[in-house]
Amino acid sequence: MGAWKNPILLISGIGISYLGNWIYLIALNISILNLTGSAAAVAGLFIIRPIAILITNTWSGSVIDRVNKRKLMIFIDIVRGLLVLLIPFIENLWIIYMILLLINMVGAFFGPSSSIYITKLVPTENRKRFNSIMSMTSSGAFLLGPAIAGILIIYVGTELCIIINAITFIICAFFIYLLPNVDENIESVRDPIRWRILLEDWKVVRKFAMNSKFFILVYLLFQGAMLIGFALDSQEVTFIKQHLQLSDRDYGLIVSITGIGALAGAFMSALIAKKISLKIYIGAGMFLTSIGYVFFYSSSSFVTATVAFVFLGFFMAFANAGYATFFQNNVPVTIMGRFGSIADMLQGIIQIGFTLILGFFAEWFSLQFVCITFSLGGSLLAFVLFTTILMPSKASFFSEKDKVVNG
Repeated sequence: MGAWKNPILLISGIGISYLGNWIYLIALNISILNLTGSAAAVAGLFIIRPIAILITNTWSGSVIDRVNKRKLMIFIDIVRGLLVLLIPFIENLWIIYMILLLINMVGAFFGPSSSIYITKLVPTENRKRFNSIMSMTSSGAFLLGPAIAGILIIYVGTELCIIINAITFIICAFFIYLLPNVDENIESVRDPIRWRILLEDWKVVRKFAMNSKFFILVYLLFQGAMLIGFALDSQEVTFIKQHLQLSDRDYGLIVSITGIGALAGAFMSALIAKKISLKIYIGAGMFLTSIGYVFFYSSSSFVTATVAFVFLGFFMAFANAGYATFFQNNVPVTIMGRFGSIADMLQGIIQIGFTLILGFFAEWFSLQFVCITFSLGGSLLAFVLFTTILMPSKASFFSEKDKVVNG
């Protein structure tokens, strides 16, 4: 159990932050709607994060790979907490948007930083279980957060919900402060990140990609199938309400039950982490997730749609835990920040493209036909991924024993 003391501390800190984020997200939407009375103003909240990623991710990885990750994560959470704390006291929409942009720009550093920190903190043989538990924590926050937010909003209003999120960031920073330093030899960045340094860093990432063709192939197949799924998510409300003729209450119930499926999947993936290979987590998990989308958009009732979504959520937990472990085991920690940041930016652009294309075709053809076609395309990519990673000659890429990946 001693080997899990620090990982559990990290999971606890990030888990509290996840819970606060869900409480805050619900409260923020309602707060903006109450402030402006405009659905467009609420919709504007959802384009702030992609804008922040486009602004920061071309250079954030260069900073992340050169600084102490533990100190950076503490700094990020304290800054986010203080910025969130300002929101309840501001009544100008554009100033709120600007603060949210800053919060998301600072937050763009946290994901890649935490991935590197996890890679250094958690031994290779424990990473799959750790990522499964982290997924379970995220699913639990997804279930509890909106419910807690609903109760708090009824009795104390949205302002306290937003302040709670600020407090959870500070708590997360404190938990990380209690963790060991894994970057003893990294000094703070003294020189600004200039254009020349960015070009050199991009060349380093490009060299890694060229020398790791199998990793990149698995990465592209997995992300291709996953991003098609994310694009399909944009049509789930329309499909449920217009095609299945279900109510808002039915939609909320489906989403809640899906969260239970994801939580169950994450629990199961953590429970059997030592018994099932990483290949199965990634390959079977992604393929069955994609099949879940096919089932969902082929559904004709509340029951079939709910079963399909639970099926999808259950196996997505395996896919996500497997992919996170595969990424941590095969990307050198010395360039993980740069690779992750650039990859996140490209994924965001591709996701926007897939979503726009799907929406365009849905205007020309039946929504169900277009969504089934896209989900079949995702399933095909996932099937190719599954057959690719089963090749015996590539077994070393899925080893869960310690190996050197420091570049």
